[in-house]
Amino acid sequence: MLANKDYLDLPKHFWAHVKFLSGVLGYSERGTNKLKTYTKDEIIEAMKKKGLDTSHLSEKLNDGRDYADTLVGYLNYRSRVIEKDVESNLMTREEAKKIFDDLVTKLKPKCKLPMNKQKGDKRHNAYLTGIVNMLTEKALGNCNFEDDPQTLTVATFNKRPLRTFTRRFDGVYPDSANPVALWEIKEYYGTTTFGSRVADGIYETMLDGKELLELKESENMHIKHYLMVDDRFTWWKLGKSYICRIVDMLHEEYLDEVLFGKEVVSRWPDIVKSWGDVTK
Repeated sequence: MLANKDYLDLPKHFWAHVKFLSGVLGYSERGTNKLKTYTKDEIIEAMKKKGLDTSHLSEKLNDGRDYADTLVGYLNYRSRVIEKDVESNLMTREEAKKIFDDLVTKLKPKCKLPMNKQKGDKRHNAYLTGIVNMLTEKALGNCNFEDDPQTLTVATFNKRPLRTFTRRFDGVYPDSANPVALWEIKEYYGTTTFGSRVADGIYETMLDGKELLELKESENMHIKHYLMVDDRFTWWKLGKSYICRIVDMLHEEYLDEVLFGKEVVSRWPDIVKSWGDVTK
């Protein structure tokens, strides 16, 4: 999923409204499997009930669009695009395992195929991570990427550290020093509840995105940032509100692209090839 250009370059206070209204009005329709749709009257009433001013909602944004109309337009776009493009791509553990096993047989990879962090019956290959690693290796034609970075990523200038990022990523290309691209993978096959670990994963991605956006805005250095998530039960049955937050992050430019489930298979190889060979 790429960002909708109609909702890029919007001010920070616009996204403050999006998050506030999503929290007050909810992300989905109670008692149904549907994401919520919103009206202008509804958002105005919600703000008034919280004692907030609404006069600015009749004003124009910097690009000339009506504030309230743009808010409603984005919120309803978010619901539509998630229902249209996300649910059908999310996989079960069994579906992910089949793709993983097929790729192992077909590609005979040299890259790392890590295990998940579970125990007992839940212990198995980290299927999505393995799929991403194998597809990256195949698209590059070699292993010139870090499939399990053990150091913090750093951006340098004149051979001096300019920014060192807070967290290690799940993959970087070509390496952790001045990468062209980096990615995070959130797979939760076999979970039974939407626990704090899953929620923390979203906040970690937001932190990473903010650091990368600050680097871009302050130093004019753009490192591509991708997020890949999967498990139908975790995200669709329990975590729709967090899918909404991911789409918000995409439009706030904390991410360059988000891939849901099997979208990795169809889209990731083209993304990798778009980076070019910077290792020569």
